[in-house]
Amino acid sequence: MATIIPSEQLLGLYASGWFPMAMADGSIRCFSPDPRGIVPLEDFHIPHGTLKTLDDPAWEIRIDTCFETVMRACGQREETWIDETLIRSYLALHRNGAAHSVEVWRDGKLAGGLYGVRLGAAFFGESMFHYVSGASKVALVRLVERLRSGGFLLLDTQWVTPHLKRFGAREIARSKYLKLLAKSLAAKALWT
Repeated sequence: MATIIPSEQLLGLYASGWFPMAMADGSIRCFSPDPRGIVPLEDFHIPHGTLKTLDDPAWEIRIDTCFETVMRACGQREETWIDETLIRSYLALHRNGAAHSVEVWRDGKLAGGLYGVRLGAAFFGESMFHYVSGASKVALVRLVERLRSGGFLLLDTQWVTPHLKRFGAREIARSKYLKLLAKSLAAKALWT
């Protein structure tokens, strides 16, 4: 039977620069990478190919309509850090308004999306997935638009992947990250 990480404890981890991941042996470990991956919202770059993908009128964006489905889809990979304990824990955060999903639909079906945690003016991106090519890129662009319009200061990606690097993601030292995190936690932003 899966346990649950209390919401206060989970949010406390994020507020101090840490995040949990499920290990193959069933344990949960916490990480605070140095360097840390972020997407600077002011320097967000949309690659040319993604611009063409965004122009497709068949995409439909929904927010927070199927959080658990998005999270489970993110965990459907050969090597995953998402287990039932984390699913239950983040569902509790979602019910409390601190975890969100950006969903991309096409032809009435979920095509891709992402989820993460919101605290102050910080958004901690946890994972993304796609069933339809381009859907996760659309989700990321729509997330950044939402964060910018809401006055967010930080989009944490934990690590930088080649995919995220194309959008302007970069690594910063943990000491710099913690200063940016503190500034973001002290600020207010709207998830609208």
